[in-house]
Order: sequence, then structure tokens, then C-alpha cells
Amino acid sequence: MDWIEALILGIIQGLTEFLPVSSSGHLELVKFIFGSENAPESSMLMTVVLHAATALSTIVIFRKEIKEIFVGLFQFKWNEQTKFSLKIVLSMVPAAAVGVLLESELEMLFNNQIRLVGFMLILTAVLLYFADKAKTTDKGVSFWNAIIIGVSQAIAILPGISRSGATISTSVLLGIDRAKSARFSFLMVVPLILGKMAKDIAGGEISNDMTSAMPLLVGFIAAFVVGLIACAWMIKIVKNSKLTYFAIYCLIIGLIAIFFSF
Repeated sequence: MDWIEALILGIIQGLTEFLPVSSSGHLELVKFIFGSENAPESSMLMTVVLHAATALSTIVIFRKEIKEIFVGLFQFKWNEQTKFSLKIVLSMVPAAAVGVLLESELEMLFNNQIRLVGFMLILTAVLLYFADKAKTTDKGVSFWNAIIIGVSQAIAILPGISRSGATISTSVLLGIDRAKSARFSFLMVVPLILGKMAKDIAGGEISNDMTSAMPLLVGFIAAFVVGLIACAWMIKIVKNSKLTYFAIYCLIIGLIAIFFSF
């Protein structure tokens, strides 16, 4: 892998981690267009590095909130900080359970299932459209809301459903304040990203990875910088009710994917 490919992968990772367009769905479309053997792929080590970069960008943007989460978990007091921390933990359970219990079944869905990707992109478009039309409130996230949002994150494991799009749309449709919805969506994924990274490292698949240092560094910096921009941009998009643009994009790409799947 050269540094140009690493740069492209870093930019794509930084954008799709936060923008509601489904990175997994687009990856499947790339595989379909170029053929699985010719599609650009990242090594396992590069994948871990890119995820670390976007996780770090989230941590930088929400450093104050993440500090409060840790304080809430370890101060042993029942206050708003502790409640919010427990809600984050609670929201992680559905996706973590699905990822562990149905790993082999989920892998079957990432094998040129273009028609599925198309329909899931359309579902993402519908969610984004209705979320954009929802009334603006100042409601916070309840424990029950955290579970429902967590379920939407678990469903978003399917290729074509945007994780950020599904969780933010679900939050807004539940009547939660838009800024709080975006914040909760991005905070709840950080532990899952770190957990997935730990699993990949523990699995030993990167031990023989020969990717050189320069592409790894380029990919990391690109994903980190673009992730910072995309995360901040996405928060503004949600607050300003601009999700419809992404809904139109997902609808068009979804229809094209379904058309070419026949």
C-alpha cells in the first residue's frame, strides 16, 4: 500500500465515520463496481489505525463530555453525571451483543449483497428525512431512550444503514434535542470502536501485517483531521435541520444500487 492509497482511505474513513451515508454500504458498492478482487482494500493494521484516528477525533471534540463520563462512572454518586455515563454504557449493549453473538451470520451480509445495501440506504434516507422534519425540543436522553438508540445502533451494523444517521434520527424522532442527539450518538460509539480495535489486535491478524510506517502515518493523520472537520460539521448539520440533503443522496444511491442488482 502506498501513501496515496492510505491518504484516500483516511479521508473516506474520516468522512463516513460521522456523515450519515453508511461507510459499510459504500464499501460494498465499491467492491461491486471494481470486483471483490480489484477493489481497494486496507490491511488489518491500517483498519485499526484508521479507526483509532476517528476515535481520537471524537475524543478531542468531546473531551469535556468524555471526562464527565469517566467521573460519573467512578465517583459513586447518583447524580446527572453518573446517569449520563450509565446511559452511554446501556446504549452500547445491543450492538455489542449482536456483534459477539451473530458475527458469522453478519459476515454473510457483507458479500456483494447490493440489493440489500440499496434497500438499507433507502431506509436510511427515510429516517434522515423524517428526523429533519421532527419538531425541535430541549428534551434529554432517558434510560429508555438510551436502550432504543442502542438498538438502532445494533441494526445499523447492516450494510447500507448509516450508524450516525440511524442513531441521530432515532434520537430526534424520540423528541430529544438535536445537539444532544448528535453528542450522544458520537459518544456512544467510541467504546465500541475501541473494543473492536482491541478484538482485532487480540485476534493476532495484524501480527504479520507488513504495512510500512509512512502509509500508516498518512492514513492516521488524514482520518484524524477529516474526522475532526466531519464531526463538527455533522453537529451543525443536525442542529440546522440539513439532513434532507443526505437523505436525497442516500435515496439516489440506494435506487441505483437496486437497479444494478437485477
